[in-house]
Amino acid sequence: MSQFRPKYVTFDCYGTLTNFQMAEAAQDLYGARLPEPQMAAMVRDFAAYRLDEVLGDWKPYAEVIHNALERACKRNGVAFEVEHAHMVYDRVPSWGPHPDVPAGLARVAKEIPLVILSNAMNVQLPSNVAKLGAPFHAALTAEQAGSYKPRMKGFEFMFDMLGCGPEDVVHCSSSFRYDLMTAHDLGIKNKVWVNRGHEPGNPYYGYVEIKGIDALPSVFGL
Repeated sequence: MSQFRPKYVTFDCYGTLTNFQMAEAAQDLYGARLPEPQMAAMVRDFAAYRLDEVLGDWKPYAEVIHNALERACKRNGVAFEVEHAHMVYDRVPSWGPHPDVPAGLARVAKEIPLVILSNAMNVQLPSNVAKLGAPFHAALTAEQAGSYKPRMKGFEFMFDMLGCGPEDVVHCSSSFRYDLMTAHDLGIKNKVWVNRGHEPGNPYYGYVEIKGIDALPSVFGL
Protein backbone atom coordinates (compact mmCIF):
# COMPACT_ATOMS: atom_id res chain seq x y z
CA MET A 1 0.00 0.00 0.00
CA SER A 2 3.04 2.28 0.32
CA GLN A 3 2.71 3.06 -3.40
CA PHE A 4 -0.98 3.97 -3.10
CA ARG A 5 -1.98 7.53 -2.28
CA PRO A 6 -5.72 7.65 -1.58
CA LYS A 7 -7.77 10.80 -1.79
CA TYR A 8 -8.65 10.28 1.88
CA VAL A 9 -7.76 8.09 4.81
CA THR A 10 -11.03 7.38 6.58
CA PHE A 11 -11.29 6.27 10.20
CA ASP A 12 -13.54 4.81 12.78
CA CYS A 13 -13.17 7.00 15.87
CA TYR A 14 -14.18 5.23 19.09
CA GLY A 15 -11.91 2.31 19.83
CA THR A 16 -9.63 2.97 16.86
CA LEU A 17 -8.54 6.53 17.67
CA THR A 18 -10.34 7.46 20.87
CA ASN A 19 -9.84 5.17 23.86
CA PHE A 20 -13.35 3.72 24.06
CA GLN A 21 -14.04 3.16 27.75
CA MET A 22 -17.48 1.55 27.90
CA ALA A 23 -16.11 -1.47 29.76
CA GLU A 24 -14.49 0.80 32.34
CA ALA A 25 -17.74 2.71 32.76
CA ALA A 26 -19.64 -0.51 33.40
CA GLN A 27 -16.94 -1.64 35.82
CA ASP A 28 -17.26 1.61 37.77
CA LEU A 29 -21.02 1.16 38.05
CA TYR A 30 -21.26 -2.55 38.85
CA GLY A 31 -17.80 -3.82 39.77
CA ALA A 32 -18.35 -3.49 43.51
CA ARG A 33 -21.58 -5.48 43.29
CA LEU A 34 -20.65 -8.33 40.98
CA PRO A 35 -18.05 -11.08 41.28
CA GLU A 36 -15.41 -11.00 38.56
CA PRO A 37 -16.88 -13.74 36.30
CA GLN A 38 -20.31 -12.07 36.32
CA MET A 39 -18.78 -8.64 35.79
CA ALA A 40 -16.92 -9.95 32.76
CA ALA A 41 -20.20 -11.34 31.43
CA MET A 42 -21.88 -7.99 32.05
CA VAL A 43 -19.23 -6.18 30.01
CA ARG A 44 -19.53 -8.67 27.14
CA ASP A 45 -23.32 -8.46 27.13
CA PHE A 46 -23.30 -4.65 27.22
CA ALA A 47 -21.04 -4.63 24.14
CA ALA A 48 -23.14 -7.22 22.31
CA TYR A 49 -26.39 -5.38 22.98
CA ARG A 50 -24.88 -2.07 21.79
CA LEU A 51 -24.13 -3.71 18.45
CA ASP A 52 -27.63 -5.18 18.29
CA GLU A 53 -29.19 -1.79 19.07
CA VAL A 54 -27.51 -0.03 16.12
CA LEU A 55 -28.57 -2.57 13.49
CA GLY A 56 -32.06 -1.14 13.07
CA ASP A 57 -33.36 2.33 12.29
CA TRP A 58 -31.31 5.23 13.61
CA LYS A 59 -32.10 6.49 17.10
CA PRO A 60 -30.20 8.84 19.41
CA TYR A 61 -27.09 7.29 20.93
CA ALA A 62 -28.46 7.94 24.41
CA GLU A 63 -31.20 5.43 23.59
CA VAL A 64 -28.64 2.93 22.29
CA ILE A 65 -26.80 3.12 25.62
CA HIS A 66 -30.01 3.04 27.67
CA ASN A 67 -31.44 0.02 25.88
CA ALA A 68 -28.19 -1.93 25.77
CA LEU A 69 -27.45 -1.34 29.44
CA GLU A 70 -30.99 -2.23 30.47
CA ARG A 71 -30.83 -5.47 28.49
CA ALA A 72 -27.41 -6.36 29.93
CA CYS A 73 -28.67 -5.70 33.45
CA LYS A 74 -31.71 -7.90 32.90
CA ARG A 75 -29.59 -10.74 31.55
CA ASN A 76 -27.24 -10.56 34.52
CA GLY A 77 -29.84 -10.08 37.25
CA VAL A 78 -28.79 -6.52 38.06
CA ALA A 79 -31.23 -3.73 38.89
CA PHE A 80 -31.24 -1.21 36.03
CA GLU A 81 -31.21 2.51 36.88
CA VAL A 82 -31.87 5.16 34.24
CA GLU A 83 -29.30 7.44 35.85
CA HIS A 84 -26.58 4.89 35.14
CA ALA A 85 -27.30 5.03 31.41
CA HIS A 86 -27.11 8.83 31.54
CA MET A 87 -23.79 8.63 33.36
CA VAL A 88 -22.28 6.37 30.71
CA TYR A 89 -23.55 8.51 27.83
CA ASP A 90 -22.26 11.72 29.41
CA ARG A 91 -18.74 10.31 29.69
CA VAL A 92 -18.23 9.88 25.96
CA PRO A 93 -17.07 13.43 25.07
CA SER A 94 -14.43 13.33 27.84
CA TRP A 95 -12.52 10.40 26.36
CA GLY A 96 -9.13 11.08 24.80
CA PRO A 97 -7.00 9.23 22.26
CA HIS A 98 -4.89 6.13 22.64
CA PRO A 99 -1.29 7.24 23.31
CA ASP A 100 -0.11 6.11 19.86
CA VAL A 101 -2.64 8.25 17.99
CA PRO A 102 -1.65 11.96 17.89
CA ALA A 103 1.84 11.70 16.40
CA GLY A 104 0.87 9.12 13.79
CA LEU A 105 -2.20 11.06 12.69
CA ALA A 106 -0.32 14.32 12.48
CA ARG A 107 2.31 12.74 10.23
CA VAL A 108 -0.24 11.28 7.82
CA ALA A 109 -2.31 14.50 7.81
CA LYS A 110 0.63 16.37 6.25
CA GLU A 111 0.26 14.23 3.11
CA ILE A 112 -3.30 12.85 2.96
CA PRO A 113 -6.61 14.37 4.18
CA LEU A 114 -8.12 12.59 7.17
CA VAL A 115 -11.83 11.81 7.59
CA ILE A 116 -13.79 10.28 10.47
CA LEU A 117 -17.02 8.29 10.10
CA SER A 118 -18.25 7.71 13.64
CA ASN A 119 -21.19 6.15 15.42
CA ALA A 120 -21.67 9.39 17.33
CA MET A 121 -24.08 12.22 17.91
CA ASN A 122 -23.26 15.66 16.55
CA VAL A 123 -22.80 17.05 20.08
CA GLN A 124 -20.42 14.25 21.12
CA LEU A 125 -17.83 13.98 18.41
CA PRO A 126 -16.20 17.46 18.28
CA SER A 127 -14.79 17.14 21.80
CA ASN A 128 -13.25 13.76 21.04
CA VAL A 129 -11.83 14.89 17.69
CA ALA A 130 -10.27 17.98 19.24
CA LYS A 131 -8.21 15.71 21.50
CA LEU A 132 -6.74 13.66 18.63
CA GLY A 133 -3.95 16.10 17.83
CA ALA A 134 -4.35 16.33 14.05
CA PRO A 135 -6.48 18.27 11.55
CA PHE A 136 -9.41 16.47 9.93
CA HIS A 137 -10.91 17.27 6.55
CA ALA A 138 -14.28 16.05 7.83
CA ALA A 139 -15.74 14.35 10.88
CA LEU A 140 -19.06 12.72 10.00
CA THR A 141 -21.54 11.27 12.45
CA ALA A 142 -24.19 8.58 12.44
CA GLU A 143 -26.68 11.31 13.31
CA GLN A 144 -25.86 13.12 10.06
CA ALA A 145 -26.04 9.88 8.07
CA GLY A 146 -29.24 8.73 9.77
CA SER A 147 -27.64 5.32 10.25
CA TYR A 148 -25.09 3.56 12.44
CA LYS A 149 -22.27 1.33 11.29
CA PRO A 150 -22.10 -1.54 10.46
CA ARG A 151 -25.00 -0.67 8.17
CA MET A 152 -23.89 0.52 4.73
CA LYS A 153 -25.78 3.80 4.68
CA GLY A 154 -23.18 5.67 6.73
CA PHE A 155 -20.39 4.73 4.33
CA GLU A 156 -22.55 5.73 1.37
CA PHE A 157 -23.25 9.05 3.06
CA MET A 158 -19.50 9.53 3.53
CA PHE A 159 -18.80 8.87 -0.15
CA ASP A 160 -21.49 11.38 -1.12
CA MET A 161 -20.08 14.03 1.21
CA LEU A 162 -16.53 13.49 -0.06
CA GLY A 163 -17.48 13.15 -3.72
CA CYS A 164 -15.51 9.94 -4.07
CA GLY A 165 -15.94 6.18 -4.20
CA PRO A 166 -14.61 3.08 -2.44
CA GLU A 167 -11.57 3.00 -4.71
CA ASP A 168 -10.45 6.44 -3.48
CA VAL A 169 -10.05 5.73 0.24
CA VAL A 170 -8.12 3.68 2.74
CA HIS A 171 -10.39 2.80 5.66
CA CYS A 172 -8.80 2.29 9.07
CA SER A 173 -10.51 0.61 12.02
CA SER A 174 -9.94 -1.66 14.99
CA SER A 175 -13.24 -3.47 14.35
CA PHE A 176 -14.24 -5.97 11.70
CA ARG A 177 -17.86 -6.18 12.84
CA TYR A 178 -18.51 -2.43 12.83
CA ASP A 179 -16.28 -1.32 9.95
CA LEU A 180 -14.02 -3.60 7.99
CA MET A 181 -16.59 -6.22 7.00
CA THR A 182 -18.92 -3.52 5.66
CA ALA A 183 -16.01 -1.75 3.97
CA HIS A 184 -15.16 -5.03 2.25
CA ASP A 185 -18.74 -5.55 1.10
CA LEU A 186 -18.82 -2.02 -0.33
CA GLY A 187 -15.67 -2.57 -2.36
CA ILE A 188 -13.11 -0.69 -0.26
CA LYS A 189 -10.08 -2.75 -1.21
CA ASN A 190 -7.54 -0.79 0.83
CA LYS A 191 -8.09 -1.32 4.54
CA VAL A 192 -6.00 -1.05 7.70
CA TRP A 193 -6.79 -3.07 10.81
CA VAL A 194 -5.54 -1.54 14.05
CA ASN A 195 -5.15 -4.62 16.22
CA ARG A 196 -6.17 -3.37 19.67
CA GLY A 197 -7.28 -6.80 20.82
CA HIS A 198 -11.00 -6.14 20.37
CA GLU A 199 -11.50 -8.92 17.84
CA PRO A 200 -9.44 -11.68 16.20
CA GLY A 201 -7.99 -11.10 12.76
CA ASN A 202 -9.66 -12.48 9.64
CA PRO A 203 -7.44 -12.41 6.53
CA TYR A 204 -10.43 -13.04 4.27
CA TYR A 205 -11.28 -9.35 4.43
CA GLY A 206 -7.91 -8.15 3.12
CA TYR A 207 -6.07 -5.52 5.14
CA VAL A 208 -2.76 -4.28 6.43
CA GLU A 209 -2.40 -4.97 10.15
CA ILE A 210 -0.79 -2.47 12.52
CA LYS A 211 -0.62 -2.36 16.31
CA GLY A 212 -1.19 1.38 16.66
CA ILE A 213 -1.64 4.57 14.69
CA ASP A 214 2.02 5.40 15.20
CA ALA A 215 2.67 2.72 12.55
CA LEU A 216 0.20 4.18 10.05
CA PRO A 217 2.68 6.52 8.30
CA SER A 218 4.79 3.52 7.30
CA VAL A 219 1.76 1.99 5.57
CA PHE A 220 2.00 4.85 3.07
CA GLY A 221 5.78 4.93 2.99
CA LEU A 222 5.91 8.18 4.94
